[in-house]
Amino acid sequence: MDIFFDPVYHRYLIGSLFILVGILHFVRPRFFIKIMPKYLSWHKPLVLISGFFEICGGVGFIISSLQIYASWGLILLLLAVFPANIEMFRKAHKKHGFTSYTWLLLFRLPLQFVLIGWLYWAGLLNV
Repeated sequence: MDIFFDPVYHRYLIGSLFILVGILHFVRPRFFIKIMPKYLSWHKPLVLISGFFEICGGVGFIISSLQIYASWGLILLLLAVFPANIEMFRKAHKKHGFTSYTWLLLFRLPLQFVLIGWLYWAGLLNV
């Protein structure tokens, strides 16, 4: 089977990406704290909790016996952090207007749903 269509390859790729981003929540928490919506309290604990669950989800996504649970967990996590992505765009646009960076942040928003589809395909449809 072509590696491009091999869901196992994609599980390792997606799992590794989530593990890496989860680790970044602990290494560079300030970056993630800055994009937290103001209406949420406890920014640092929420950043660390989401990083923990990204790491757990990434590991679980790679382990075949946990992949279904990890798939749903990561999909729910992506939906939960979506407001932070909106806030990141909103803050950048308010500060700089439309720049190449803010356009990138704007185009990143629908990519969140592409990532959800990728998780669904690799982790749930091809079990």
